[in-house]
Amino acid sequence: MNPSHNLICLLAIAASVAVIPVYAKKPIQLAGVTCQTPPPLHCPDKDCKGEMVIEQGNAVEPRTGRKFFLDYPCNLKRGEKITFILSLHGAGSYGNWQRHYFPIMDYKDKYRLVIATPNAPPRIWVATDDEYLQNIVTLVFDQVGKKNIKAFWLVGHSQGGMTSNRLVRTDFFKERVDGWLSMSGGRLGGSPGRGPTFGPPRGGTPLVPPASGRAGTPDIAAAMAALREPPANNFSFIFETGQYEMDDKGMPDSSTWATKYNCAARVRLPDVVDTKAGYVYDSTRQDPGSDGWGRSPRPGTAQVFEYQKCTGGRVVADVVRLSKGHTEGLEPNVTEQLVKLMLSATK
Repeated sequence: MNPSHNLICLLAIAASVAVIPVYAKKPIQLAGVTCQTPPPLHCPDKDCKGEMVIEQGNAVEPRTGRKFFLDYPCNLKRGEKITFILSLHGAGSYGNWQRHYFPIMDYKDKYRLVIATPNAPPRIWVATDDEYLQNIVTLVFDQVGKKNIKAFWLVGHSQGGMTSNRLVRTDFFKERVDGWLSMSGGRLGGSPGRGPTFGPPRGGTPLVPPASGRAGTPDIAAAMAALREPPANNFSFIFETGQYEMDDKGMPDSSTWATKYNCAARVRLPDVVDTKAGYVYDSTRQDPGSDGWGRSPRPGTAQVFEYQKCTGGRVVADVVRLSKGHTEGLEPNVTEQLVKLMLSATK
């Protein structure tokens, strides 16, 4: 074989080897969704329109044909480690409202988050939705790869939190969930009392539309009673609420969930101060409004309490947004603080 032919072969091999790492680092696409930054159907800083928050999603769960939102880092690489979050809206709400109530999509790139935000068609979760939710989780686990999911968190606001409480006790979820963030959806370890103006004010559209055509209705009393019987499985737990949702006693200074993990005494971390308002609120119930239900978005301060040194690297924490109620969307800094707490769990 002549020298020139050898040189050509060597150059060809070198070129092919050089291409391999470039191909391996090519960003991946999840569920056929084209990633965008900023994320699609994103509200402006204020005055988010109603037609925006009722949007159903940019992805389709193939088995049920139901839409959901899927947000993920646009430069996500195959084999990269991520945190997966399933975020459930409250009764009477929508997936895109939930995306903006707890806008972790704004931090998907910085903290390497994959976030699925589904919709309950009549705007309330019932057991017949479980298949849809399970299918979304399976889809993400399959496409990202189970070994690449550092942690899987359930997040739920209000009735979405109560639904999370039910889900973590089911066979499918208890084998997968590493953490639960309850946003005014009940507190494991002892819940605070309800404030005098917590419920929705009179007027406006009904909070929970009739669940016509669907099997089952949510049993709120049973969901709250379940909190008194802690789940047998192990996971981190964070509770977030507005100050005006609670009675004058405020947040309990102890937690039986923290005791379960032999956590050290509760420590108050530095307050989180936000000079920027959240994106959304309940615009249908402002005439008249109430402190307990929630006013319009505005800046704020949040108190953060953590039970430290928990066994197994678990996180148990409480966050109280001062002078806020049930429905004011979270501000950017307190949103980021919650993400940091979630990611601080090592198991």
